[in-house]
Amino acid sequence: MSMFDLTEDQRSFKEVLRQFVEEKVAPRAAEYDEREEFPWESFNACVAMELPALGVPAEHGGQGADHVTQALAIEEVARGCASTAVTLLISKLGMLPVINFGSVEMRDRYLPRIASGEAQASYCLSEPDAGSDVASMTARAERDGDSYVLNGTKYWITNAGVSDTYTVFAKTDPSAGHRGISCFLVEKDWGVKVPKLEHKMGLRGSPTGEVLLEDVRVPVETRIGEEGQGFYIAMHTLDRSRPTIGAQAVGIAQGALDYAIGYMKRRQQFGRPIAEFQGLQFMLADMAMRIEAARGLVYRACAAIDTGDANGDLGELGAMAKCFASDVAMQVATDAVQLLGGYGYTREFPLERFMRDAKITQIYEGTNQIQRVVIAKHLVG
Repeated sequence: MSMFDLTEDQRSFKEVLRQFVEEKVAPRAAEYDEREEFPWESFNACVAMELPALGVPAEHGGQGADHVTQALAIEEVARGCASTAVTLLISKLGMLPVINFGSVEMRDRYLPRIASGEAQASYCLSEPDAGSDVASMTARAERDGDSYVLNGTKYWITNAGVSDTYTVFAKTDPSAGHRGISCFLVEKDWGVKVPKLEHKMGLRGSPTGEVLLEDVRVPVETRIGEEGQGFYIAMHTLDRSRPTIGAQAVGIAQGALDYAIGYMKRRQQFGRPIAEFQGLQFMLADMAMRIEAARGLVYRACAAIDTGDANGDLGELGAMAKCFASDVAMQVATDAVQLLGGYGYTREFPLERFMRDAKITQIYEGTNQIQRVVIAKHLVG
């Protein structure tokens, strides 16, 4: 199999997922968006399909699926509801440090609960004044015997208030810059507070909020990796999660295109369907080309993860996949709104939601400006 081909099993899986999403997820998307509520029914339906288990190693209760298959799943779910897709993405993001750097005991304790859908996880890296500049974080973790005491505020945290565990990055040596950052797994019952949830433009079914840590005592055993290894863990994790943000973006774009095509076949002007007008057909052709190009880049980056980054280019490929696919999602969703005219601008039709949801994919897990910085560094050294 080349990295651009899907196996028959993957194609069958994609077909099954599409039907599942159309029946169980997409019909609820507008309701959760309108109410700004976590999509519990859709999430539970995904659990019944064992989708949270895809990214968890088989030895810890998961399915250990390859990353292309994981991307397929995210793409199909996002095609129906981007907020539901991010419920799957965020737990995988929160657990990647545990999978790749956690102790055996930690993996045995937490991963089976994520795989079964019993628990969810969040990833706490950003702060009010430390977004792209991770090294400027001020959250502290001070050693006190067999524990660490954590203090600080984390911002823009996906799944805040819903997650059972929070993967928190904090400074154990404030004088060492990015080399003084360490990583910890913190259970919500240890004192995690969520003082505020944001009211957002898009992805409204996925809670985003502030996470406050005030003298939260964390056992040494739940430190992930060694002291001072946190920045490396964070970057290693983002390299492996950004391609699936690209997959989410591809799903949003594909959903927008599919709806626009269906509408254009029904909508008549000047005595015929507007899908027959060549000027509009050219718009559809450009949208489809961009989506397919983005999909190929996402699959290639996912394939690089599956090979263990054998060529050492995952950082570049992951940044490209996330950046290009999210730009495509925003452009395609905007064009899809245009194709519906005034109807596209109303909340009666889903395309304005697709456009609002697409925007965040250009921002989170590293803005697209940061992705271009990463790509440029690989090019010029």
